[in-house]
Amino acid sequence: MRRSLVTAAVLLALSLGSLGAGPSDAPPLPDRLADTGGGTQLITAEAPDTGSTTGTVTWWERRGGRWAEAGSAPARFGANGLADGATREQGTSTTPTGLYDLPYAFGIEDAPAGTTYPYRKVNDDSWWCQDNDSDAYNRWVEPRPSHCRAAEAEHLVSYGTQYARALVIGFNYDRPVRNRGAGIFLHVNGRGATAGCVSVPADAMAEILAWADPERRPHIAVGTNSGPTAITRY
Repeated sequence: MRRSLVTAAVLLALSLGSLGAGPSDAPPLPDRLADTGGGTQLITAEAPDTGSTTGTVTWWERRGGRWAEAGSAPARFGANGLADGATREQGTSTTPTGLYDLPYAFGIEDAPAGTTYPYRKVNDDSWWCQDNDSDAYNRWVEPRPSHCRAAEAEHLVSYGTQYARALVIGFNYDRPVRNRGAGIFLHVNGRGATAGCVSVPADAMAEILAWADPERRPHIAVGTNSGPTAITRY
């Protein structure tokens, strides 16, 4: 009887030790990334694998010298999944993986209360140029110049649901590479998967915009759980 009690106690201790070493003890995701952009706010957009069209967006901030989760929401990705941002091709309906800055926000609707991020209001003359032959490739244009063909540009006001509110993701933005891709945003969900952007429910988008602080230099990391495009590699 005494031996069985000792055995049970040992097994219980081993079981508790195993539980203590579980995923809950893993460092927060930002601590496992190769880079977070150097700021004190970060958005992560993580998918199970490159074929996924859904995943999770989480926004984080530094508190007391540590990364803490500030919010989370289900996310949608490109209709054809995700692709490495360094080699992605335009028109593939894939979301580019990598670490990017967030130059500014925009929307058809007014900015949410409390927003301090630079916010540009969409009007009838607002376009995003995706024309590889244009000097304005991967840029907001207002009005649309003749060298940016309408068939190769997004008339932003036409996307009343998706672009109600959005953040520009700095993919291929500072020094645009032709045919790499243009107009990659974090925006409100449409009917399904995106054409290459990351999207979240409208209430989450509003919460992110009210939370984001330009002085804290937020970035977004996009990637998969594992493999060559693992979010931890960026």
